[in-house]
Amino acid sequence: MSTVTVTPGIDIRRADDRYKTRIGWLDSKHSFSFGRHHDSRNTHHGLLLVNNDDIVTPGMGFDTHPHQDMEIITWVLRGSLVHQDSEGHSGVIYPGLAQRMSAGKGILHSEKNDSWRLEGAKHQDPVHFVQMWVVPDETRIAPGYEQLELDDSLLRGRLATVASGMPDHDAAIRIKNKYAALHVARLEPGDSVELPEAPFLHLFVPRGSVTLEGAGALAEGDAVRFTATGGQRVTAIDPAEILVWEMHATIAA
Repeated sequence: MSTVTVTPGIDIRRADDRYKTRIGWLDSKHSFSFGRHHDSRNTHHGLLLVNNDDIVTPGMGFDTHPHQDMEIITWVLRGSLVHQDSEGHSGVIYPGLAQRMSAGKGILHSEKNDSWRLEGAKHQDPVHFVQMWVVPDETRIAPGYEQLELDDSLLRGRLATVASGMPDHDAAIRIKNKYAALHVARLEPGDSVELPEAPFLHLFVPRGSVTLEGAGALAEGDAVRFTATGGQRVTAIDPAEILVWEMHATIAA
């Protein structure tokens, strides 16, 4: 990681410009290079390497697969997702539940939309979630898992710190990177929040639409990459949810 000086800038990335993976059970949109979609000019922003916007059909999902040396945060917008891993952790992730998996020196896990089994056959709903990966401070650490439910009132009309490794942040869950934090807000029309200031910010709109001060409207699926700036206001046009990564370092070249 590096704390290099960067030139101020705002880079808007529109939803339709994302890489897409569509198979029978999965509709996935990737903000950065992912899987077979590789572009050396679009591998990360700050410490964020993956921002996948996924919809999975009932009864389907990602079979057991490995990860290593990555902090993986999953945020569900609609439906429920079942997690199981090789360290014996299991749980159901649903809207308002923050979840972090530290892959560390190596972990196997699966993620499935088991709404048909959990809630009964009449509730066969897709699950919509955003999965985000940031690099850890140290490699080869012990794998770990954490989840915590947040009261809806904590997210309404304000940026709530959902995951952080920064020592001065009071976050719902901790991640193993002292330079990064994820903030989430649920906004009603007219609600407005101010972005933090940091060398690197990543704003993603997974639900609804908003306006960004000085830049105009952002639709569902749009993202903005900020460098050496912040403090702009984000205002909801209709009911919306935003995910904001605050990062004080980047991946060394």
